[in-house]
Amino acid sequence: MIKTPPTPALCPGMVDIQHHNNPEEPVDQLPRRLPVPELVVTCEPCVTQCGQSPHGHTTGPHHLDEESICSDSGLSGSPASSLELRKLSNASSAGLSPASSFEECEEDLMGYGECNRRTLTQDGGLFPGEAVTTDPCKKSKTMVNWSPPSVPVRKRSPWVQVVGHAGNFQTDSDGRLLKKYCECEQLCFLQLMSDPLRPFVPAYYGMTQRDKQNYNVMDDLLADFDYPCIMDCKMGSRTYLEEELKKARECPQPRKDMYEKMIAVDPHAPTAEEKSQQGVLKTRYMQWRETLSSTATLGFRIEGFKKTDGSCNTNFKRTKYKDEVVQALEDFVDNNMQILKSYQQRLKELRIVLENSGFFKAHEVVGSSLLFVHDQTGKAGIWMIDFGKTVPMPSPLTLDHRSSWVEGNREDGYLWGLDNFIDILTSMLPKK
Repeated sequence: MIKTPPTPALCPGMVDIQHHNNPEEPVDQLPRRLPVPELVVTCEPCVTQCGQSPHGHTTGPHHLDEESICSDSGLSGSPASSLELRKLSNASSAGLSPASSFEECEEDLMGYGECNRRTLTQDGGLFPGEAVTTDPCKKSKTMVNWSPPSVPVRKRSPWVQVVGHAGNFQTDSDGRLLKKYCECEQLCFLQLMSDPLRPFVPAYYGMTQRDKQNYNVMDDLLADFDYPCIMDCKMGSRTYLEEELKKARECPQPRKDMYEKMIAVDPHAPTAEEKSQQGVLKTRYMQWRETLSSTATLGFRIEGFKKTDGSCNTNFKRTKYKDEVVQALEDFVDNNMQILKSYQQRLKELRIVLENSGFFKAHEVVGSSLLFVHDQTGKAGIWMIDFGKTVPMPSPLTLDHRSSWVEGNREDGYLWGLDNFIDILTSMLPKK
């Protein structure tokens, strides 16, 4: 049994994000029929490769090991109108999780414990940090026009916190969140808006452009919470697509950068041959990394969490077993049984909807997270976020999301992980 990692100190920093005062360009919007849900976010590489934005803006080449904008390291979004745990939100975004595929950024595995070197202002607000250089997907994208009925402008919370990669997010004057455009994620949102899962994902409003950069527009999930506690959990038994494995095998050369990341986590992990070469194959690194955490043992892993006092913990790369996860969850909720019960109930409701969702059965859901949010009033909610690596199955194939993954079957273990998560929460609650 691995010893539980020590409780980390406060985040050395978190990047400040400034509210933009310049007038925003109009948002291209989509029609919606029901009260809008709300969303959250984290950072994964884009599955598809592209070259031009919907507005003709050329994005340039996308290196396989650069982090894509299709996912992000932020937490945000918009709750849908359903379930007693939530009501329509209206504030800011927050985020903690790093890239979780083999194409992760430099902070992941090496410096993520520093919360990506971001700092909070004294009043809890955030202001723009330096933009991260990330090349957008290289594929032409189709403009989507939505025309929702008029919605009252909602006042934004006085602070916006995005702990992840600066530049992936912008805020809009009406309290919505702008996330760098990814075609794969947009296609998922378009389908999810008419799927039973709609109350469990952010509301989507189409696409807009700002400073020649395209953005997906969605609601902010944290808006209705007062100084929320936020946790990002990566779901599934793997965080890389089968297609990524195939691409990695096309050029099987030892990688020094991945070797260095490996020894930074475990100096004894490389084989004698890898040590002599000072490099590891990409496929080896991808599969090795999944064995470190509860992704392999439980079908989910905690990426990180931020508490009301601004402290955060991202020291979960080696959190692998149930007792370690329990300790982390107790810390996150401060042993509040009411919050735990709310989370347990919400996950049970999500499981029922997932098992009956046409979208879920027909998609390989990899690198997607669950965003947990609660505050000191007892309000709590959970939403699915990050669909940059959620890809459709060839028709008429479907997945059960519980079967063990064998290369070729594309099973992702999402429901297996959700079952284990619910069981852990249930075990933590007082017995009746």
